[in-house]
Amino acid sequence: MKKLTDVIVYDIFSPPVASRVYMYPTLASYAIMQKAYPEKYNSLEGQVNGYTNIPEPNDENINMHLASIHAFLTIGKHLIFSEEKIDEYQNNLYAELQKDGLPDEVLEASKNYGTLVSKHILKWADTDMYKQTRTYPKYTILEEPQYWKPTPPDYMDGIEPSWNKMRTLVLDSAGQFPPVPPLPYSLDKDSAFYKQLMQVYEVGSGADSNHKEIASFWDCNPYVSHHRGHAMFATKKITPGGHWIGITAIAIRKTDTNFDETINAYANVTTSLYDGFISCWDEKWRSLVVRPETVINQSIDEEWVPLLQTPPFPEYTSGHSVISRAAAVTLTSLFGDDFSFEDTTEEEYGLPTRNFTSFLQASDEAAISRLYGGIHYMMAIEEGVKQGEKVGLYITKNLKTLK
Repeated sequence: MKKLTDVIVYDIFSPPVASRVYMYPTLASYAIMQKAYPEKYNSLEGQVNGYTNIPEPNDENINMHLASIHAFLTIGKHLIFSEEKIDEYQNNLYAELQKDGLPDEVLEASKNYGTLVSKHILKWADTDMYKQTRTYPKYTILEEPQYWKPTPPDYMDGIEPSWNKMRTLVLDSAGQFPPVPPLPYSLDKDSAFYKQLMQVYEVGSGADSNHKEIASFWDCNPYVSHHRGHAMFATKKITPGGHWIGITAIAIRKTDTNFDETINAYANVTTSLYDGFISCWDEKWRSLVVRPETVINQSIDEEWVPLLQTPPFPEYTSGHSVISRAAAVTLTSLFGDDFSFEDTTEEEYGLPTRNFTSFLQASDEAAISRLYGGIHYMMAIEEGVKQGEKVGLYITKNLKTLK
């Protein structure tokens, strides 16, 4: 999983697409573990939209754990660009296993079964509307001031305006949990919208060191561009979903979770992240709410720059708020509601660790970080948390992996 995260960062996948890259390899691994431990795990058939059971193992030499790893790597390689990085990792892993005494016939049988399962899962993936949405038109900018516009410094096109066409996993549709409508756009100083706009401006302009640390810690923007005169360079980071994959790994290590239970945890979390992004993006591209940066620059302070770089998609609801809450609800169902942990996920990106007493506390901080960063109104944060809560609770109720 860490290797897949590294490649996702390297290849710069958008947050919604990254959630798909995490999900399919993980569900393939889970499907194999379900065949290995049918007394412990339920099939995803009938629980996950469009999913059908994988083929039965047909060789006594198959090591099901190794087969699940091979399926994970095979599908992961299919979904990313830098295939050679997965190939190198896989070759080194198998060489180490053989050096440790893994028989050739076990390796080959396990790889063959993993490949067979991969083909089955990828055939299912081909029907999720991803390929079709690659050909859909870009968002056409609307001139009215209340609608989203591309933001500085790169004025990028809106990311994944058709993501709500993607097949959900457990949710019955992208629009199953719509948030309340956003506050109506208004520059009337007595309006609720204007007051929230000024909150972003004032908090962003006077952020204290703690707020800055929180905003930076949860930034999770996969591509941040920097302009110095005529030069431009970019920094890469994990996506918001990748951060919660990292938190899942921390929980797994802290509890010394075994192999199949590790895969089960990842399967539940990646499902929540994936459906959470679809739910959130459905609202983003329906309401098309303008970002604070755009309104502030046009109407209040043309020199104002948010602490964080504004991501290239509409404002409402906050993606961090939705997917963080959905993942936190799922992790709470797996590990408990008083699970304290040190979040070291951002260390490799030069940021200090942060400590949390629960997954829900971490998700609350992830949500409010978007106000501190100057990129979201409070309405998007508060309603995003509610939306993510509904998604997470629905998935934990309706996806029963453990018997």
